[in-house]
Amino acid sequence: MNKLELTDKELKAHIEQLEKDDMAVFVMADGRLRGSLFHGTRFVNQLRLQHNLGILETMVLGQASLCAALMIPMMKGEEHITLHYDCNGPAQGFSVEADSKGTVRGYLYNDHIPVERPLENWNLKPFLGEGTLTVSVLHKDDKEPFTSTVQVDSGNIARDIAWYYNQSEQVSTAFFVSIQMDNKGRVVGAGGMFLQVMPETGGLKNNGSAKTSSSDKTADEDLLLRAERAFQTCPSLGQWFSEKGNFEDLIYGLFREFKPSIALKRSVRYDCPCSEEGFLNYIKKLPAEQLEEMKKDGKPIEVTCRNCGSVYQIGLENI
Repeated sequence: MNKLELTDKELKAHIEQLEKDDMAVFVMADGRLRGSLFHGTRFVNQLRLQHNLGILETMVLGQASLCAALMIPMMKGEEHITLHYDCNGPAQGFSVEADSKGTVRGYLYNDHIPVERPLENWNLKPFLGEGTLTVSVLHKDDKEPFTSTVQVDSGNIARDIAWYYNQSEQVSTAFFVSIQMDNKGRVVGAGGMFLQVMPETGGLKNNGSAKTSSSDKTADEDLLLRAERAFQTCPSLGQWFSEKGNFEDLIYGLFREFKPSIALKRSVRYDCPCSEEGFLNYIKKLPAEQLEEMKKDGKPIEVTCRNCGSVYQIGLENI
């Protein structure tokens, strides 16, 4: 990826004063709850730079990418996840990918979302509308990804991804993401949190199946609800990180009744494996007639990576 550098000196100075982008993975309630907290201010600014996004577009792709980042701790072994969000609103949707190595990339289906009147709030429902969320999971040795699709219509990306887990995997899950912008429309803070109730372990029913019941599910939902209520007492994550907030104060303060413990911290970045060499090899395999047509004007071939916005100039002498 051709990583672009932030040139706004004021914004750059602000970001340098913040805690570094990082992800904390934690457990609590005697292992019944697990979660992750991601500070992604630099992460969201990077994806905005790469795709040259406006304010509304940054909100949509930024929230989607933060959610994808929060899914990384749930991956097992070498795993790759793709989220395809197709909707009937003017935003049209997005495609976002994340892998167990800690990288996220993605793009909007419409990177110039039409806005008919000034925005009064950050409700994305008018721009997303109704649609489907398709999640594809590919493990290292899989020949084909496992794919599952659910209907979505909340207009809230984090809520729709939680709905996927609740419906497709029958696991009580919650996602929260937030992007804070200043009065100039610059991203000054961004972050996300994921919470999930882990199933009870230990023992089988008499028939050999796992011990589950409607009362277990009710207890899980109550546990997640209490955790959600605890989270709702804090300011938005975007605001929290924009004001130099840190992981420990948030996790241990909000969830003290559940006795949380941070298991590990890991880095997550907006990145893409694309390269000039990769595109060159692809171009060389095109039919000879098509290559000759490209060479007619004598100018280098410009190639843009859809997934990260990187632009490459391929010299004709290399073809």
